[in-house]
Amino acid sequence: MRRLLICLMLLLTACGAARQESVMDDDELVVAIRSDVPLISFKGQDGAYDGFNIDVAKDLVFRLGKRIRWLEIKAGDQLTVLTDGRADLVFAHMSVTPERKKVIDFAGPYHVDFQDIAVRPADKGAIRDVRDLKGRRICWVRGTNIAQRIVDERRVEAIVVPAPDYNVCLEMIEDGRIDAISTNSQILAGLLTKPGVDLHLVGATFNEQRTSIGVRKGDVDGCEELNRAITRMYQDGTAHMLLDKWFGKSGIDLSVISVPQFEGCS
Repeated sequence: MRRLLICLMLLLTACGAARQESVMDDDELVVAIRSDVPLISFKGQDGAYDGFNIDVAKDLVFRLGKRIRWLEIKAGDQLTVLTDGRADLVFAHMSVTPERKKVIDFAGPYHVDFQDIAVRPADKGAIRDVRDLKGRRICWVRGTNIAQRIVDERRVEAIVVPAPDYNVCLEMIEDGRIDAISTNSQILAGLLTKPGVDLHLVGATFNEQRTSIGVRKGDVDGCEELNRAITRMYQDGTAHMLLDKWFGKSGIDLSVISVPQFEGCS
């Protein structure tokens, strides 16, 4: 009997030790965000973070009953900040891909969008669709997958030119080093609001972008709680209000706004 009790205690201890750490365990969450994307996530004149992603993160984390500590990152850091433990969640307008799902998990998506293309006004007659990017130079922000989706998924032989962020993309299209910028239509809408930017939005809707929250691999509890929070955000009208607040005047179609189909928490 004594040996049986000892075995049971060891088994229970092992089970407890194996429990995956969750964002639900802490009162304050480190939320990784970018600050270089107008309308999405940026720094206001007062130095505070603002934008659609910021508002969504505030709303969802509040629904979890947690506080936020912001961590500013670049696009290339969105996976490593989770795998090395520097962040609890990533709100970096990150879409779901099979490669990313190998190292992190995703809650959501909290919005479903599509890819589009921005070109110089002089090129709007020549570049009207993703197929027109063949042989043309497109910007690739390191850490994003947009350019690869054009080349690999769409089989369009575009010339990929790397850049550290979208501000450099804007510089390169202005001085002729690239011919087009392609990314999530929400991000393009934000870039077009920057002072001095004179670009034409093609309106080529392609490649669905499932914008989701990055969570640590195996955090099923946190993922499920976030999905429930996203559902409530849509059901009570908050999602519609935030989309209209940031993109109501952008020309993006907001006529149908419904709870996205979630990835599922494995």
